[in-house]
Amino acid sequence: MSRCLIAALTLLSLSVAPAAAAVAAVAVEPSEALLREAAELRDLALAESDAWRHAASLTTEVGPRFAGSSGDRAAVAWALAYLDGLGFDTVIPQTVTVPAWERGEAELRITAPWPQPLVGVSLGLSIGTPADGIEAPVVRFESVAALEAATSATVRGHIVFIDEKMERTLDGSGYSAAVAKRSRGPSVASERGAVATVIRSVGTSSERFAHTGTTRFAEGVRPIPAFALAAPDADMLARQVATGRDVLLHLHSTARQLPPARSANVIADIQGTTRPEEIVILGAHLDSWDLATGAQDNASGVAIVLEVARLIAARERGPARTVRVVLYANEEAGLDGSRAYTAAALETGLRHVIGLEADSGAGRVYEFSSGVGEAALPTIEAMHRVLAPLGIAAGDNATRGGADLSTLRDAGMPLLRLLHDMSEYFDVHHTINDTLDKIDPEMLRQAVAAYAAVTWIAANVEGDFGQYPVPVAPVDPAASGN
Repeated sequence: MSRCLIAALTLLSLSVAPAAAAVAAVAVEPSEALLREAAELRDLALAESDAWRHAASLTTEVGPRFAGSSGDRAAVAWALAYLDGLGFDTVIPQTVTVPAWERGEAELRITAPWPQPLVGVSLGLSIGTPADGIEAPVVRFESVAALEAATSATVRGHIVFIDEKMERTLDGSGYSAAVAKRSRGPSVASERGAVATVIRSVGTSSERFAHTGTTRFAEGVRPIPAFALAAPDADMLARQVATGRDVLLHLHSTARQLPPARSANVIADIQGTTRPEEIVILGAHLDSWDLATGAQDNASGVAIVLEVARLIAARERGPARTVRVVLYANEEAGLDGSRAYTAAALETGLRHVIGLEADSGAGRVYEFSSGVGEAALPTIEAMHRVLAPLGIAAGDNATRGGADLSTLRDAGMPLLRLLHDMSEYFDVHHTINDTLDKIDPEMLRQAVAAYAAVTWIAANVEGDFGQYPVPVAPVDPAASGN
């Protein structure tokens, strides 16, 4: 019997397990023996973590892997082959249909009053310009809110320039505050009659490269070309606008939408020894933007979850629950992999007792938070005692988690979250500069140690983590970190 068939039959056996909703939250604080095992795994990861090798393999042997591209297909093939050697009991693909888009070439320049070439990129899923480009006067807004307050008469026939700056923060909250100009700014501009949109990149670097990312248009709104400018070039454009003279921009792009393509989630299990129907899920997205090798976003997350699984698989005693790694398809441009996985899981009644996602780069983990039932809080406190020697503080019980696990969270799955220092992450996020040299191996080891310790406890502790406790609105895929 082939390995793929064995894998499929194993997953099928899990799919008929009792649904999570049928199990009440009866938490039992972890035993001292379990906490010692978690501490041993933590220390082993600090000493012997192989995560950097995983990240190096993905970024070197595959490189850019935008959903629907040849790089995306190569990444799925890489994952199926690479994971086969890490000790998993099963490794299988789950087919996912994803949008496909081609960036093409882009040219941006000021033509009046003082001509200047500009460094910029098309925003993800943007349409291109006519063959001879677009040339129009610029109207500047400090934020999406200011654009929303503007009249159509102010905007019609202009290129809208949204010049909002992003704040550098430890927890990445500056991104959440600034990303609306990219995710929906072009749609708002189009509604008011703009012919194109340029934004100051959603990023914190002052270097002269632009940050891409997804933009989306509301139903019924005419798509217009949309671009991001490098920060120094946004400064240049703002200075010319500030003179009060009419500023003309010339924009050209060959970006285009392609027919939907096939990709895949890659699902790999370490079978539970006594409660195999209960799943602890470790999520990370396999895709990246097309500008670079996606080292921080998200080869680092892939490396973390693979190394955690490898360390657990190598233990003499396996986990009580099934530890499942899901490498998700197309987080960057729509969460298609997440939606496909969760739809199948809900249909078949898979029981996910808790989830943990790695998609915040490879910075130092500084805080541990959760989203669990109240009865499980003693387990969370015990987990933190194991994490404390790593310099990790205790957080709250209101985490929203990451984008890919949001669909399971909205169905009630509780969450664990390890918060990474993101103060430098958005210097390279979605740029040509997101390369392997930006990953610090020692910081990556610290992250693996933290993820491994809490995963081992979650996979073995008696009792349940309850339901996700905080009501949340469904995630907007264009504003969820992609």
